[in-house]
Amino acid sequence: MAASISTSDLSPRSLSDPERLLALSYAPAAGRDRLALLWQIDERMGAIVAAAREPTIGAMRLIWWRDALARLDEPGLPAPAEPLLSAAAECLLPAGLPGRSIAAIEEGWAALLEDAVPGEAQIIAHGEGRGGPLFALSAALLGAVPEDVGRAGEGWALADLGHRLRDPDARPFARAAAAERLGDVAIDRWPATLRPLGLLVLFARMDAALPSERQRRQGSPKRMFRALAYRLTGR
Repeated sequence: MAASISTSDLSPRSLSDPERLLALSYAPAAGRDRLALLWQIDERMGAIVAAAREPTIGAMRLIWWRDALARLDEPGLPAPAEPLLSAAAECLLPAGLPGRSIAAIEEGWAALLEDAVPGEAQIIAHGEGRGGPLFALSAALLGAVPEDVGRAGEGWALADLGHRLRDPDARPFARAAAAERLGDVAIDRWPATLRPLGLLVLFARMDAALPSERQRRQGSPKRMFRALAYRLTGR
């Protein structure tokens, strides 16, 4: 899958996406580590897809993660000797996230391994299978789950994918699909506790609006100014 997309410890700073790391700083301190852990599991699955030279092997590794997460729900079974899984058993399950709900994210990543070059169906499946559940779970950790948070997550994942796809012909579709989903998401009505997700929506809207030949510039002054304005105003 390296032909399709480009490319710990358990501290929040081990997140590889600098803008998700920034978004974490918008979360209440008490729940920040749990949110970081959830996002690190998502990043681990993305790293498997990005590194997969053989789709079948990548798919098998994703299935291992899916099954291992689901088994965390079985009473009496110890967590595998994998730091992220052990931490999920200790921190995420007691916070109300069953392992099977986290495992659902695997379906979105697995969609990208179905063909050597993801087509429109696989791109949409990625947004729905990755972003929708990930945002819903994140919102649950943050204490509020608005009606449109799943749609926001789909749009964010599609916009993110639109800047990871190596095939330039696939980028416009991913970005257009992202813009369509994000257009009516009312982050200005979300409670302040969801500012981490709202910030990601703002960045995703900027990403989706870029022409297909342009890549996002994470950390650019324009994006950081917009992030600061949102932190202060919620808009």
